[in-house]
Amino acid sequence: MIKENQLNKVLRIGVLLLFAAIVSVQESFAQNIPVQNEIIELSKNKWQLMADKDVEALDKLFDEQSVFVHMGGSWGKEQELGIIESGGIHYKKADVHEVSVEVINDTAILLNRITLLAVVGGNEVTNPFMVTEVYIKKGGDWKLGSLSFTRLMTP
Repeated sequence: MIKENQLNKVLRIGVLLLFAAIVSVQESFAQNIPVQNEIIELSKNKWQLMADKDVEALDKLFDEQSVFVHMGGSWGKEQELGIIESGGIHYKKADVHEVSVEVINDTAILLNRITLLAVVGGNEVTNPFMVTEVYIKKGGDWKLGSLSFTRLMTP
């Protein structure tokens, strides 16, 4: 039978281990907060660059192998930059309503719920989207690897 003194020792050790585990989990979440904030700022900046049709800056941000998924199809970096530069799609304004970021090693996945005001084929349109942005850390810099628009059924 376990003596009361031994039971107290076991309980104290258990409480200490539980406390250490909680602190460790909190530290790992806290370490991601600066990265999450960096990705959110990068995304905000990207929307402005797209509105400004700043293809030079976007060329630096978009990874060479990046992919873009729209309601009308999917394509790579060069076609996306060409569409932006020509005005085929003019991303006039993205109102961001919600944003979340998950960081997995050197990959960050950002979800934006937005209302996008754009000019597509000469027509001004407003659509609600959930936008998925995937960023990859390469050579110390974050690069956009994927940008996907999913049209929402509710405004």
